[in-house]
Amino acid sequence: MGIVLLTGFEAFGTTPVNPAEQVARQLDGEQVGSAKIVARIVPNTFFTCVEVVQTAIAEVRPDAVVMMGEYGGRSMVTVERIAQNLNDSARYGLRDNDGKSLQDDLTAFDGPAAYCATLPIRAMVRAMRAAGIPADISDAAGTFCCNHLMYGILHHIAIEGLDLRAGWVHLPHLPEVAASEQNLGAPSMSVETAAAGLRAAIAAIAAHPKDVADPIVSLLQI
Repeated sequence: MGIVLLTGFEAFGTTPVNPAEQVARQLDGEQVGSAKIVARIVPNTFFTCVEVVQTAIAEVRPDAVVMMGEYGGRSMVTVERIAQNLNDSARYGLRDNDGKSLQDDLTAFDGPAAYCATLPIRAMVRAMRAAGIPADISDAAGTFCCNHLMYGILHHIAIEGLDLRAGWVHLPHLPEVAASEQNLGAPSMSVETAAAGLRAAIAAIAAHPKDVADPIVSLLQI
């Protein structure tokens, strides 16, 4: 495999430092197995974020796209299975970085209800666990900008007929974010640990054109 486009969201809402941005910056330019990582930082804004990644795909011409964001409250690196065609940031009391809040709005008016990630998600989780990184599959990407971007890019790939695998990885809070009074008690993960997880996951993408069939035991609740 040639190039992996790795995207990370910038800071947003009540998160002053986004682990996705930090991991993307750390891994930019690295060679992982047969894959060269090219990273892009993406604005946490509805619709604009999709346009930015579409442009990056056209420029970089990757073989796979791995998009990242933060999911506060999760204790593991989680690989998303499904993105839904629905935006509802109002339920979280959150606005994007342009100040926009959506409720029951679609990402693509004529799009299907959902898309499944086309990355080898079981192989990715298995590789991260083998590397000593806590990881799991998630079936709930939320209804804010992370789910929005994942859906938007999978829809773009589908309607353009691109030969391109894509999916989403969520990261826990950074320790300094979990240490804030509003997040006390929340789990966290260092940039170094999260980056090690992404290296293992990207190596698994390069090694598995198709996903493994063996089940991945899961205890994830959110």
